[in-house]
Amino acid sequence: MANVALLSSSSPSTSSAAASLLPRRSACLRRAASKLSVVAAMGDDPIKEWILTEGKATKITGTSSIGGGCINAAQRYETDAGSFFVKTNRRIGPAMFEGEALGLKAMYDTKSIRVPLPYKVGSLPTGGSFIIMEFIQFGRSRGDQSALGRKLAEMHKAAKSDKGYGFYVENTIGSTPQINTWTADWIEFYSKHRLGYQLELISQRFGDSAIYEKGQLLIENIQPLFDGAVIEPCLLHGDLWSGNISSDTNGDPVILDPACYYGHNEAEFGMSWCAGFGGAFYNSYFEVMPKQPGFEKRRDLYLLYHYLNHYNLFGSGYRSSAMSIIEDYLRTLKA
Repeated sequence: MANVALLSSSSPSTSSAAASLLPRRSACLRRAASKLSVVAAMGDDPIKEWILTEGKATKITGTSSIGGGCINAAQRYETDAGSFFVKTNRRIGPAMFEGEALGLKAMYDTKSIRVPLPYKVGSLPTGGSFIIMEFIQFGRSRGDQSALGRKLAEMHKAAKSDKGYGFYVENTIGSTPQINTWTADWIEFYSKHRLGYQLELISQRFGDSAIYEKGQLLIENIQPLFDGAVIEPCLLHGDLWSGNISSDTNGDPVILDPACYYGHNEAEFGMSWCAGFGGAFYNSYFEVMPKQPGFEKRRDLYLLYHYLNHYNLFGSGYRSSAMSIIEDYLRTLKA
């Protein structure tokens, strides 16, 4: 009240000058408060914080939801520095996205097939995690099958491991843990960390002793399926089905959402039952990575891992497919 009295008793010129200061002071206070609120908001939102600092954007102009599947939510962030693709999971910590980021970067570094470049993985303040990556505008189709086969083979040929079979971290296949302990021998790795691990989970979750026992018998007898094959630890996408395959606006193939590890290149076709690979795909692939002896007889062995995983993820609807493969092999191998 004293200030008001002072202003009202002042001369018109003094009163006018003092009054003119009020809007400017008020504006400064508003700007300061606004700046504080932005900092606070950024601190509460590590996604926006990264985009507006390391992402080189000065403003986010919009966000839109993109189908993220049954595990994660996905959004496109539009900014004055371009678009970013962000996946979040409100229940799972950052380890899952860290594995994805390492896989994406390993594939990206081969300079073969196009994959989104990962930028940042972190934790959400309210629980869960996020990954920020390059936004790729998809074309209208899944692209050319021949180009996909050739580019995928180029990736397999370009990236080999001198550590054996496995990967730098454990990751996930869907939401199932994928064990990637480095192993010198492929048959041992695939038997223990792929088929054996899935069978253990099935036994624990469903008490299915029949498929467990027959599956273990198959594992003990798979050696002849690899006779004559030259096996090298190639970088695999690991979960290559139709939902993880697209093309960019130039029509070039794009692959995403990997479950990477270094393994036998043929294991990449384990999801072919829902990937839609045709003759053009395989013809182009084998021009770059020649077909190994026994490819046809091993093909179902690599399907089996994913059928077992689907059994674990989605229930007994996939049991018969897995059991059929196991029993066919046991007859063929006379085990």
